[in-house]
Amino acid sequence: MPSAPRTASIDIATYYMSNYTCEYARALLERAIEGGYQFLDALIGVDACSMMNRSMEHFEILQVNDKPNFFVTHCDMPFKITDYTIDGYVRQMRVHVLDRIHETFGVDVSDEAIRKAVEEHNEVCRIMTEISEMRKAANPVITGYEFHVLCLVTYCCPKAKILPYLKETLKEIKKRKPDPVNPWRARVALVGSEIDDPDLTKLIEDAGALIVVDRFCFGSTPGREVIELNDEEDVLTQICAHYLKVTQCPRYMSQEKIQERRDFSNYLAKEYKAEGIIYEAMKFCDFWAFERTLVSHIMNEEYGWPVLSIDRPYMARGSGQLRTRLQAFVESLEIKQIQKAAKEG
Repeated sequence: MPSAPRTASIDIATYYMSNYTCEYARALLERAIEGGYQFLDALIGVDACSMMNRSMEHFEILQVNDKPNFFVTHCDMPFKITDYTIDGYVRQMRVHVLDRIHETFGVDVSDEAIRKAVEEHNEVCRIMTEISEMRKAANPVITGYEFHVLCLVTYCCPKAKILPYLKETLKEIKKRKPDPVNPWRARVALVGSEIDDPDLTKLIEDAGALIVVDRFCFGSTPGREVIELNDEEDVLTQICAHYLKVTQCPRYMSQEKIQERRDFSNYLAKEYKAEGIIYEAMKFCDFWAFERTLVSHIMNEEYGWPVLSIDRPYMARGSGQLRTRLQAFVESLEIKQIQKAAKEG
């Protein structure tokens, strides 16, 4: 899916979709109506939620792209992971994605071409993982804002074109020296719904909280994992099975996935030495609204993490209320650090 960071007014999209729908979905439509997606050749979406379905529907109804071969296609993602649902997912990808881009644009969708694309994807993931590992340091040489920008680039740009620049960036980061004095007041894990606007991560870090790990939609955990392929099984089936296995999306509501999401957030926060967790959900995001409300209490009461739970607008950079809550949370983490040091001393 495309993104629409720094969208201004979404009044026109609200007229078509109502003001009780997700602002992200409305921002996409607003940007499309403004002509911001003329560079796209197709819109390939999934049945994630009814609001995204409506946004995609309006892309087609309002004919927001002037290209003669532009098309919108939709895939029905499974809610559970079984052999049957994986087979269905593979058929969806084959019919609605690979066949469409091959028939419309002549794109090579052979197994050999797919394997080559996976190799490029894996190389990008290895670089991003190596950069992410640097965030575990006591005084990291890269900020959460910088990492978020890099991560968004890896989602939005053709892998072959950005690989040389990512390699160059990795070399530059390796040469950095940490600040003589750690400038951060606290380390946090950021968990929640879609964030494609780096201004939100900047808002959090401006409050003094270094984001050391990202477990949100468009983040790197999950999202930037290497896809392991073997030579025996069908390549498309392996890719589909991989994504169903690693996904942490709250639309998957089986008890195993629910528990897995909690344990995974706990693991990441510990692994990256976070001192607290911020759970965020965009307003009107149904899946994350349920997840955030419940799990923010569970992570505090059952896992022992200090948690800040925020319900935010899509464009949150100008929210004074959110800034105040972030500053208060950072202060509370500082107090806990002082109390901990006093006990240990």
